[in-house]
Amino acid sequence: MPSFPDTARVTDVDAAPGTRAGVEGLVNFRDLGGRRRRDGTLTPHGVFFRSETVDLVRPGGWDTLYALGVRTVVDLRQPPERARDTTARPDWLTTVPVDLDGLAENPEFWEGYWDNGLMGTPLYYLPHLTRLPDRMGAALTALAGAPEGGVLFHCMAGRDRTGMTAMVLLAALDAEPEEIREDYFETVRNADAFAAATGRPNPEAESEKLCAEHGTSMDGAFRAAVDGFSLQRLFDDAGLPEEVRDRIRTWRGALPAGP
Repeated sequence: MPSFPDTARVTDVDAAPGTRAGVEGLVNFRDLGGRRRRDGTLTPHGVFFRSETVDLVRPGGWDTLYALGVRTVVDLRQPPERARDTTARPDWLTTVPVDLDGLAENPEFWEGYWDNGLMGTPLYYLPHLTRLPDRMGAALTALAGAPEGGVLFHCMAGRDRTGMTAMVLLAALDAEPEEIREDYFETVRNADAFAAATGRPNPEAESEKLCAEHGTSMDGAFRAAVDGFSLQRLFDDAGLPEEVRDRIRTWRGALPAGP
C-alpha cells in the first residue's frame, strides 16, 4: 500500500483550461486545472499535469516545472520506450514508471488494436479500460500515492495513453463531458506543432481515416469513450483500495471528500 501525503500542493495559478505554461522543450504540456465541472466549479490547478515525453524537456523547462509545483512524473510508456531515455533528471524529481499498455503481458488484447493502427485512436479506450483494468488501476495508484506536490503524467506524444488517463481523472471530478473532450482535442490540434518539434509525422489524418472505416470519427470515438466510461466499474474491476479511490475522487486531497 502506498503512503499518501496529507494534501496535494495546489499552485495559485490563474490560467484558462488547456493553457500551456511554456515549458521549454514541450508542446503538449498543460495543467488539468480550470476545467468546468457539472456543479459549476472548476477542477483545481496544480494537482495533475499532462504532457508528451519529458525526455524533451530542456534545462530551463525543469525550472518552470519546479516553479509550478511538479515533483513527480508518472511515466506511462512501455519499458523499451523508457530504455531509450538517457536524459538527466533533476534530483528533486521522483519518477514512477507504469506500463499502461501492458503489451507484452496482453498480446491477445493488442492483436485487435496494434498492427491495424487503432491504438492511435480513442476506439481502443473503452476496451482497454474494460479488459485491462489493472493497467489503469496501476496508473491511478501511482498518481494517488505520489509524494506531495504536483504530478505530471506522460507517454510519448501525450495523446492516447496520456489522453485516456486525463479522461479518467477529469471524469473522477465530474467534469463536463465537453470539457473532457476539449482537453483531448487540445493535443489533436497541436499535432502539427508536435510533428515539427520532433520530426515525426502528423498521424491525425490517418487516425481520422481509421475511425471513418469503423463508422465514426475521432470526435465521435472520443465522445463514445467518455459517455461509456464508468469510474466505479473501473475502480471495482481494478480492485483498487478505498484509500486510492478517495485520492482520485478528491484529486489527492485538493477537494473535500464526498458524502
